[in-house]
Amino acid sequence: MTVVEPAPTRAPVPPLAARARSIGGSPVRDILAVTARPEVINFAGGLPAPELFDVDGIAAAYRAVLAESPAQALQYSTTEGEPELRAALAARTSARGLATRPDDLLVTTGSQQALSLLATALIEPGDTVLVENPCYLAALQVFGFAGARVVAVPGDGHGVDPEALEELVVRERPKLLYTVPTFQNPTGRTLPGERRAAVAAVAARHGLWIVEDDPYGELRFEGERVPWIASYPGAEDRTVLLGSFSKVMAPGMRLGWLRAPAELRRACAVAKQAADLHTPTVNQLAAARYLADSDLDGHVTRVAAVYRERRDAMLAGLSEALPEGSHWDRPEGGMFLWARLPETYDTTALLPAVVRQEVAYVPGAPFYAAEPDRSTLRLCFVTQTPEEIGEGLRRLGVGMGVGVGMGVGPALGR
Repeated sequence: MTVVEPAPTRAPVPPLAARARSIGGSPVRDILAVTARPEVINFAGGLPAPELFDVDGIAAAYRAVLAESPAQALQYSTTEGEPELRAALAARTSARGLATRPDDLLVTTGSQQALSLLATALIEPGDTVLVENPCYLAALQVFGFAGARVVAVPGDGHGVDPEALEELVVRERPKLLYTVPTFQNPTGRTLPGERRAAVAAVAARHGLWIVEDDPYGELRFEGERVPWIASYPGAEDRTVLLGSFSKVMAPGMRLGWLRAPAELRRACAVAKQAADLHTPTVNQLAAARYLADSDLDGHVTRVAAVYRERRDAMLAGLSEALPEGSHWDRPEGGMFLWARLPETYDTTALLPAVVRQEVAYVPGAPFYAAEPDRSTLRLCFVTQTPEEIGEGLRRLGVGMGVGVGMGVGPALGR
């Protein structure tokens, strides 16, 4: 006789952490997944142009490292980063006007990790964090995961308003201000020098950390370079400067760094030990070798020249692609252009019609910590050639009802 055992009772597993349940994914990543077909002209991504990577130079750097020091390259490394790379980064930073020692730097797995480490080291649940309005989307995710209360600082086409910043600092007592002051994501705008000095002064007067993220600053097409906020009086002991090779060398290497005062840098190093022990050794050594053997500045100059041509192509075609009454900025560098349609338009509601024309953008609403401006959108101009940009803008106009005998597109969703 066969005895059938009763099925065991199956209790549910414990739930996810509250922060994992409350923070959504990236709308940009979701759009890229939908528009991954090769026939789609994708203005939605924030990806550098892959045909401009210095494949030969990077490959030569990896070959040299693996041929000459394979045991080191394939071994564990220190959390703070390989000395050769930190020395090279310190020299580059110092040459650009901010005296920096190798020990001032922590190498990270992309500057996105640097943001996460800073959130771990600085933010308690309920702490207030100030951000630009609109703000880099992945920073909003990081601060949300940390349980921060995120407050947007009013600004204008030139960036954060220092007077509004000071009022918020006095009233809200925030832990930090996060800013991308040069060629900001998503707007492409650059904070002028006088405002940078004023932001530094506010931080000095009221006790505020500044997190200055600079992934795009070397991609300047025109105008004069503006010094980092970290170099202005009052900011010296309270500014964390983030850098990255993702936009100037290759994002797949996942190399970033943070420059921070000693106590905070040590706390970030401990947080990194808990996250990944260290950034991949072989990638660090290859980047250091590339900096020694190749001309990164020359490479960036060539890339910026191509990006300028692509920016100009997009600027030239926008008036025929967007509805009458739209406005957009002219970035002096970087990768992004920000546009605002007439207020009756909702770019999130409009996106499916645009994607049906096999072109895509990112709606502006997810970039806002406060009440969003739903008539805004972000366009990345660096991944397509001028010819592809022209065709993409033609499709964009069709999707918006522009250039097909309608004059202006349909007012949607407001």
